[in-house]
Amino acid sequence: MKNHFHGNPLKISHKQGIAIAAILALGLAAGALILTAGSPDAPGEAHAHTARPGTGDHADGDHEDGGHAEDDRHGEDRPRAASHAGEEGKIALDDEKIQSAAIDIQMAAPAQIRTTMQLPGEIRFNEDRTAHVTPRLAGIVESVSANLGQFVEKGQVLAVIASPALSELRSELLFAQKRLALAQSTHAREKQLWEEKISAEQDYLQARQALREAEIAAANTRQQLIALGANPHDPKNLNRYEIRAPFDGTVVEKHIAMGEAVKEDANIFTLSDLSSVWAEIAVPAKDLNRVRVGEKVIVKATAFDSRIEGHIAYVGALLGQDTRSAKARVSLDNPAMAWRPGLFVNVELIASEAEAPVTVSANAIQTVEDKPVVFVKTPEGFAAQPVSLGRADSDHVEVLDGLAAGAPYAAAGSFVLKSELGKGSAEHSH
Repeated sequence: MKNHFHGNPLKISHKQGIAIAAILALGLAAGALILTAGSPDAPGEAHAHTARPGTGDHADGDHEDGGHAEDDRHGEDRPRAASHAGEEGKIALDDEKIQSAAIDIQMAAPAQIRTTMQLPGEIRFNEDRTAHVTPRLAGIVESVSANLGQFVEKGQVLAVIASPALSELRSELLFAQKRLALAQSTHAREKQLWEEKISAEQDYLQARQALREAEIAAANTRQQLIALGANPHDPKNLNRYEIRAPFDGTVVEKHIAMGEAVKEDANIFTLSDLSSVWAEIAVPAKDLNRVRVGEKVIVKATAFDSRIEGHIAYVGALLGQDTRSAKARVSLDNPAMAWRPGLFVNVELIASEAEAPVTVSANAIQTVEDKPVVFVKTPEGFAAQPVSLGRADSDHVEVLDGLAAGAPYAAAGSFVLKSELGKGSAEHSH
């Protein structure tokens, strides 16, 4: 066989050339397909990335879009939070609900702020209108007509005792009256005889001296009976002694019983005119310069809600050795007998007084989240307005910041608004 590879070029037939070209074309197509699949800009890969959000592999454009979206979300959250806080501080109420809740609307305005000083005290008897009734004569109690707590009038009989000492005084008065009558007749006779020159002047002078002595003796015995309060003109009941009320008042103590033997200095009744009482207070040494006679004060009961105005009637000049305080008294009118002795009270004195430019009612101040607020009237209802407070008294509170003069606010009934505000906060938290 002749070798065609030596000396002669290789000859290819027409069919073989067509086969080789087809194979090369297929290879080029396969290579292009492989190169296209490995490119990062391939449409299929980009589609795969967009189909898998949140995997952590993001394009630069995705990162930029996400950052702007997050900034937009934070920007929207901030105004929405502030708006929600404002809604929490507001309470929607119409005029009908305000009236039904008894909410009183007033205007912030200037007022006098009185700084007061409060001192403890106790109601006591008015000692100028209190009497300790004693018999002034020893004896046996025959009857008692006054009872404890009874109101008696001046001159009314409280009790009757049988007194031997009174019997002796009345007997002595009768004797003095008889002797006086005899002395008067003797004096008249001797005077006539002396004028007619029948008897000596000496007899007339002796008769006149005896008359003067009889008048003095009778007058002296009569005055003793009057001083004891006994009726000098009662010859039928020589030993009957009536004990009478010295003035109008109430029997606050009673130490006497029928059949009891009493001494002349025994305290059998204590009578007091309760239409006037004293509030006795203890004033520390550091406060003595603020308590002055005639100063107006307010006395408040500690056991019940009651108050009354009075004036300082007395300030002691000495300090107690143990308490280091001085006693002071306030005179109080007590026509209704409501201020009973023994009742503990607080006495308020005005320490200073000044004008405040903006004040609200003391009942208007409420505490929300440990801060003082005033519920200001708005067209929709009320809004809790934080305020800074200054001086205060029992009626007004000074507002230093947060409220202007003339602003309408809830004076009475502000606690109802605080409760409604609390309900709204609780619903929001859920």
